[in-house]
Amino acid sequence: MKFIGIDLGWTSGASGLCCLEWSDGSLHLLDLDRQQTTTDILNWIDKWTAPSEPAMIAVDAPTLIPNTTGMRLPDKLTHQHFRHYHAGCYPANLGRPFAQHTIEFGLTLEARGFAHAPIITPQIPGRYQIEVYPHPAIVHLFGLTRILKYKKGKLSDRRLELLKLHQYILNILPSLTPSLNLSSLCPPSLYGSFPQEIPTAGIALKAVEDQLDSLICAYVAAHWWYWGSDRNWVLGDSTTGYIVIPAPTINHSKLGDRFVAK
Repeated sequence: MKFIGIDLGWTSGASGLCCLEWSDGSLHLLDLDRQQTTTDILNWIDKWTAPSEPAMIAVDAPTLIPNTTGMRLPDKLTHQHFRHYHAGCYPANLGRPFAQHTIEFGLTLEARGFAHAPIITPQIPGRYQIEVYPHPAIVHLFGLTRILKYKKGKLSDRRLELLKLHQYILNILPSLTPSLNLSSLCPPSLYGSFPQEIPTAGIALKAVEDQLDSLICAYVAAHWWYWGSDRNWVLGDSTTGYIVIPAPTINHSKLGDRFVAK
């Protein structure tokens, strides 16, 4: 079973792409990439998932938007549950300039056999797609008290926050279930696709940001497939739009503090 994470460019700009594979009891990184156009993204998906191959695609973008104005139910629920973490999501409606693009992307995935999966029986292979949102996922997975603010602000501050995310991925995701195997046991050519350092230049920093976001998306897909509703939240449903978020891990409060660079 493969898990594809897509940090989709909502209107323009490149999209971060990640492919993880579940094998031998853990997740292995197959590829981290970044592509500009929808055609290039779809070609990348086809490269890593054959037409009949089971896979779940997690997209950081609103692919189901039923409302003409205002906010979707899942958007409202992120503000209700995560406003204290600064993790309420951007409102989506059909009047937004990105709406046609993100909806069409979800429809294109459906045409490739990836059905929306706001309800799932855990660990059953299939072809699925879900909407995810990295900020609250990061808060819950890493036991944080607020989001990591690597998207806005001074370049030096963004880099420090992205460095924290980099450390959490390396140090915490391998300890969770399902575990992410980024050890030297992975083939060097594959392990080498994971960034070994955080750049200091703005353009390069943005590229790594997109890739790490896509890795979080892919991990959330694997977490949803592995645990289903037992250890995940689903905000909304297929009629209102929905967002899948890992539930807080038991006894996981402030786990991330152990791995913050001092």
